[in-house]
Amino acid sequence: MASKCDLTGKGKMFGHNKIPNSQHKTNRAFKPNLQKKTFVMNGKKVTMTLSTSAIRTLKKKSIL
Repeated sequence: MASKCDLTGKGKMFGHNKIPNSQHKTNRAFKPNLQKKTFVMNGKKVTMTLSTSAIRTLKKKSIL
C-alpha cells in the first residue's frame, strides 16, 4: 500500500514502544489505516488511497 493518503496527506508518524522502568526507548512507526477506494468522476473511474478518517468525512459530507 501507499504510505500517504492522497486527499489529506496523512502519513507515517514515529514514536517509542512502551517504555520500561529502565527508560530504554526503542523506536517504532505508527502507520495510518489506508484503504483503496474507487470513485466515478466525470464518467471515469478514479482509484485513490485514502485514510479511513478521510473516508468517514467524505461520507459525512455526502460526497461518497
